[in-house]
Amino acid sequence: MNGQNRSQEALRTAEPLLVAALGRRPVPRPPLWLMRQAGRYLPEYRALRQRAGDFLELCYSPELSAEATLQPVRRYGFDAAILFSDILVVPDALGCAVAFEQGAGPRLEPVRDEAAIAGLRRDHLLEHLAPVYEAIRQVRRSLPAGTALIGFAGAPWTLAAYMIEGGTSSEFYAARAFALSRPDTFATLIAVLSEAVVEHLNAQITAGADVVQLFDSWAGILPEPEFERWCQAPARGIVTRLKARHPQVPIIAFPRGAGVRYRSYAQAVPVDGLSLDTTVSLAWARQALPDVCLQGNLDPAALLAGGVVACREARRIVAALVDRPFVFNLGHGVLPQTDPTAVAALVDYVRSVRLPEHDGP
Repeated sequence: MNGQNRSQEALRTAEPLLVAALGRRPVPRPPLWLMRQAGRYLPEYRALRQRAGDFLELCYSPELSAEATLQPVRRYGFDAAILFSDILVVPDALGCAVAFEQGAGPRLEPVRDEAAIAGLRRDHLLEHLAPVYEAIRQVRRSLPAGTALIGFAGAPWTLAAYMIEGGTSSEFYAARAFALSRPDTFATLIAVLSEAVVEHLNAQITAGADVVQLFDSWAGILPEPEFERWCQAPARGIVTRLKARHPQVPIIAFPRGAGVRYRSYAQAVPVDGLSLDTTVSLAWARQALPDVCLQGNLDPAALLAGGVVACREARRIVAALVDRPFVFNLGHGVLPQTDPTAVAALVDYVRSVRLPEHDGP
């Protein structure tokens, strides 16, 4: 990827391609970024990780976080940088101690009763997360012209699931049982987290984020009534409040695993973009989600299979979405075992695509 050509193309664009696409304005080609585009598949990231030691130390060091954010943009010329951080910095800032164990994932001090919820430190959130906002300011100063900067947060249900479970899980049965058996107490936790997410995303926007994304990574494990109450309704409140403060800033939501409930989510939550996981049929999405920019949904395994396979699958996605606003991305994050050359091949292909509105010289 030629960085000079990347910068020259960006300078010809009045606004970042990602921002324009999310605003449903014409763009010459699909904007491209990848979830977890900064991470263990990059040798430069692995070297940075060794310097940092603890994962949270990396998230809370503005210099190291900014460097991790910028590495994939330098290597590939993505149309957006996404801040290197983690969704669990919000529980950590609230006083729910978070630690990352090598090979075991996150460990959290469980929050399972009214006293634990009442003990969450709401007044220290922005102070605790100040290094995150400083990292955004540093990235903002270093990004190439025309490259968008994405901030993000975990959605309340996903954060609550980790906090109650005390770590990761395939089904989060403890969290689901808590929500069913003690819905009023669970609603209090969701309210605390909703307020924290609004403030966290607001601070990221103030620091320089052009776009923000709300990750509800475990939305798909909830049945419909709980999905509506614990995923959809809080997201609507968060997005509505952010839009009142920052009407010009696009918001993407990723209710992973929502399936056909993507339709009700899109109708209820006033987001600009919906990120589709790998399982979503694009033919269905075209019909069911006509009024929102779609993002996704290449299988990360296609990248793992190599550049030829990834480009073949990318052509299928482009053919399905070429005549509507969309952002090219994965259906989840880049896998650590991915060969960086496969990512380079995918980037070259997507950057060669020309959308119908911009055919010609």
